[in-house]
Amino acid sequence: MIKILYFASLRERLGIEQELLELPAEATVAGVIDRLVDRHGDQWKKILKDDQVLTAVNLEMCNLQQSVSDNDEVAFFPPVTGG
Repeated sequence: MIKILYFASLRERLGIEQELLELPAEATVAGVIDRLVDRHGDQWKKILKDDQVLTAVNLEMCNLQQSVSDNDEVAFFPPVTGG
């Protein structure tokens, strides 16, 4: 089981702050997104598969090929802008 967190505008657009998800033994962030789309529908695909969405596993920025293991924490958040 992994914990998934959604931040800022993603949390608002998806209407959820966090959830738990069971994964197959060998999973990646891309696989997590696919499971979430299966669970919640195509609107999630448009939001989470956006190239601008940032991901982190266990508080470290990563790409979609990053491995995910049982008890990991996966976070999705929009790009940060500053001035």
